[in-house]
Amino acid sequence: MLDTTTTDASTMNGTNDPKDWLAAHAVSEVECLVPDVNGVLRGKALPAAKFLKAIEDRALYLPSSAFLVSIDGRYSGSVDEGFAYQDPDMRMVPDVATLCLAPGGGPGKAYVFADAFHMDDRPWMASPRHVLRAVLDLYRQRGWRAVVAPELEFYLTAPNPDPDRPVTAPVGRNGRSESVQHPYDMAALEQFEPVIRRLYDYAAAAGLPLDTLIHESGTAQLEINFLHGDALPLADKVLLFKRMTRQTAQEGGMQATFMAKPIAAQAGSSMHLHMSVVDEAGNTLFAGHDGADTEMFGHFIGGLQKYIPEVMPLFAPNVNSFRRIRPNHSAPANIEWSHDNRSCGLRVPAGGRTARRVENRLPGADANPYLAIAGSLLCGYLGVEEKIARSTEASGNAYRSRSTLPKTMEEALDRFAACDPVRAVLGEDFFQTYLRVKSVELDLFQSVVTSWERDHLLLKV
Repeated sequence: MLDTTTTDASTMNGTNDPKDWLAAHAVSEVECLVPDVNGVLRGKALPAAKFLKAIEDRALYLPSSAFLVSIDGRYSGSVDEGFAYQDPDMRMVPDVATLCLAPGGGPGKAYVFADAFHMDDRPWMASPRHVLRAVLDLYRQRGWRAVVAPELEFYLTAPNPDPDRPVTAPVGRNGRSESVQHPYDMAALEQFEPVIRRLYDYAAAAGLPLDTLIHESGTAQLEINFLHGDALPLADKVLLFKRMTRQTAQEGGMQATFMAKPIAAQAGSSMHLHMSVVDEAGNTLFAGHDGADTEMFGHFIGGLQKYIPEVMPLFAPNVNSFRRIRPNHSAPANIEWSHDNRSCGLRVPAGGRTARRVENRLPGADANPYLAIAGSLLCGYLGVEEKIARSTEASGNAYRSRSTLPKTMEEALDRFAACDPVRAVLGEDFFQTYLRVKSVELDLFQSVVTSWERDHLLLKV
């Protein structure tokens, strides 16, 4: 699982001049993207000339309330009422190395990710990009480099204009909708070939490192694998992939969803994270020359086992997320580990010494990739620091194992708030912001009367 670096003319590689790159690609508009705590892309669209001037003048701003918006669009406020009503600006600093073409947005458009800073140049630590950087800095200080590879599942669906109606499968190229499961079926995959081809074209234009794509267990459920690499650029690319997938699906008369559990009777959608750690020379630290697991690898898994139950909101960020994490529902509900056993929350895939890695199978497709990767790497890091022993390897059906994971979002938030070792690393600014946004979302959900309640309680109780 050693890193490979590729460059593409459609993306900046950190050495080219942005003015020359924009001119070479006839870019007239740049979307400056700031991911919020939910992974929603907020920011501004600028004419190319204004974008270049903003880089030079450091005069690109966004209201700080951008990080306080809940998933339904309402502001969650702040623990500091005065701050909330003042809503001061943040400085947006574009990361020009992330400049890439925006093929789904029309001709002449580009994307760039931006980092948020206070006016005195302190990082705005509620920003998920800064949170991930803080964790990666821990690795850097030890002379390590984390290598990750996300696997992202999603559903193509028929248009769903009425949210009170269930999601259904779209009509495929043969004029029919899938009604049964077709896992890994190539003929079923071909039904969505026009959308898939366009998605690959868009991804190539934007420089996304896509690997293989398969038809998953659900009706019109697909999975895309990303090539392994450095954590921060891959988190950026996961969000761009989500955006491009929604665009291509809409252009094909469909919709795409990354909800963790969009269809009650179908499998949930995950974002499995493969993780390994290498030294400065690129040598694996998870397997010795004899091919055996290193002590560090065991402690890394031990840290995941100890801390994942405490930081589940980073992997299951919505009330819907917990509908996916149920035994025998195509998602592990445990923190058992084993070699090549998909019923375990932590799987060590088959492969040689240099490919030694652990797969965290708990994050949902709805998770913010920056926070899911940061949480996974931090749990493993704490395991190494605290020398936490991993459990005995599981065998057989791990769905039968006792779960130590929180069952609800309410329980998960309580445990997350009390996890002092993680809180110390991620910081109070992030914790206060994240807990406030998620608490507001939970309160809004709990105020809704569902169709199940109307169906079974309205005329019976």
